[in-house]
Amino acid sequence: MGHGWQGAVLKLMRGKDFTFTVTGAERVTEDYRRVRFTDGGLLAAAGTHPTMWVRAWFENAGKPHQRGYTLVDPDVDAGTFSLEFALHDGPASHWARACAPGDTLEATLQGTGFEAPEPRPGRLLVIGDPASLPAVNSLLDALPGIPATVWFETQHASDEELPVRLDPDHHELRRVPRKDGGADLVARVKAELPALADADPYVWIACDTATTRTLATYARKELALPKERVHALGYWRAS
Repeated sequence: MGHGWQGAVLKLMRGKDFTFTVTGAERVTEDYRRVRFTDGGLLAAAGTHPTMWVRAWFENAGKPHQRGYTLVDPDVDAGTFSLEFALHDGPASHWARACAPGDTLEATLQGTGFEAPEPRPGRLLVIGDPASLPAVNSLLDALPGIPATVWFETQHASDEELPVRLDPDHHELRRVPRKDGGADLVARVKAELPALADADPYVWIACDTATTRTLATYARKELALPKERVHALGYWRAS
């Protein structure tokens, strides 16, 4: 499958292409699926870092369609990792539901990058949802021992079963059902975050694009947090 004009642009931006091979898949919930892969040389070539992601390519009505996915439990020595799919009606979800061992998935490494905050923050304030769950878990794994409050927006009843990697001694999870296009999450975070923002926080936001933009602006302008202590990346666009 060719990657069209998007692929050409990524090539110009020094994106590197890899082919992953499916080794297995598992149902995490009825709305969430984990697919395991061999990495096609990706990890040996690029190494790993927290919240590392790739652009995976899918076919959509005969045209290339790319989406970003965070690597789950990458193992450099074994050359393996998983990707997790929050299932909905789209080409990536259709592929994830139907894939079988031996199937391949093309992907481009371009755009990923994350450095753990230095000096280490006194508290993590994390806002995410099922689409960004792998990145949330990667972040929590990368900064062990730091107190963290996680606001996690849910869309399905089954999202209550999703495996957030919490350390019960240091982490608190606050689930927020999605309502009014993310407005309830915005209101909840604005009401609760200020009381936690006096301990040298690091704020990490990864929800739908509009919600992410609104909360990032709030953290930087209304709370006056330093730019380098607020990380924000929209993971999907609400239709």
